[in-house]
Amino acid sequence: IPLLCRALAMSKRPLLLFASPWTAPAWMRSNGDVRGKGTLKGKAGDKYHKTWANYFVKFLDEYAKHNVTFWAVTAQNEPLAGLFTPPQAPTISFTAAQQRDFIAQDLGPALACSPHPTRLLMLDDQRIHLPHWAKVVLGNATAARYVAGLAVHWYLDAIVPPGCSLEATHKLFPDHFLLYTEACTGFFMFR
Repeated sequence: IPLLCRALAMSKRPLLLFASPWTAPAWMRSNGDVRGKGTLKGKAGDKYHKTWANYFVKFLDEYAKHNVTFWAVTAQNEPLAGLFTPPQAPTISFTAAQQRDFIAQDLGPALACSPHPTRLLMLDDQRIHLPHWAKVVLGNATAARYVAGLAVHWYLDAIVPPGCSLEATHKLFPDHFLLYTEACTGFFMFR
């Protein structure tokens, strides 16, 4: 928070911050640990999913007490990485259908009822999951009304041409923006 406050104070124009969760607390997860393969316990609409959605609002509330606001949050960082992650990595696995239901029944309503004008981004994973992921989530009218855009990572971009993923998704859902939210060099050690 002190670093964000310094950056906000130094910027000549407003900074648009977004936040992305890695994992829920261990007691909410199917494996009882913040690390490794696991999902939220139960299913969308239940006490675990509602509580996790309320964590998002509480996070925004606490940062707002320090005059730090977030332009957007993502529903989950790399939701499919949880299926392949090393055992020590913190993550929650979601399928597109699980993310759709979580957004429609829990996270979307929680954010909409909060005092925060924070936007919601879906996917936040590799673009190879497009347009399938978008069809599943945004194809549901309830989920779609809560989602402002799609967050995309670049690590596996060489596998799928942008026309097959980004352009196809934009044509299907032109009212939802596409935003690259994560990238780095050195991901492939052999390059």
